[in-house]
Amino acid sequence: MAAYKELCRKCRKQYALVTNSRQWPLCKDCELKEINKEVTDPKMKKLFDIKPEYYEQSGFLRSIKRNYLRFESLTEKQLAAFKKTVQDFKKGKAREQLAAKKKIKQ
Repeated sequence: MAAYKELCRKCRKQYALVTNSRQWPLCKDCELKEINKEVTDPKMKKLFDIKPEYYEQSGFLRSIKRNYLRFESLTEKQLAAFKKTVQDFKKGKAREQLAAKKKIKQ
């Protein structure tokens, strides 16, 4: 899949990686500001209460939280994938995979 960089549509200062033409390019900093809103549902609040470093490192985790804040619900598959990814981060597997991907891109 082809990927390219495009200026962030909010701040117009940093670049964001875009993988398809329908994707709205947001840099990591703007995305982090967007997902730092308060979650009111106690069950979801507990789910999203993870280390901020995990959100900084994983676009997938940011995407799931962003979707929840936008639509106020998640599917069972999204919840399962979110939990699995967080467990991988806690075990250290996800960091190794991210490091391997960065080496491949360079």
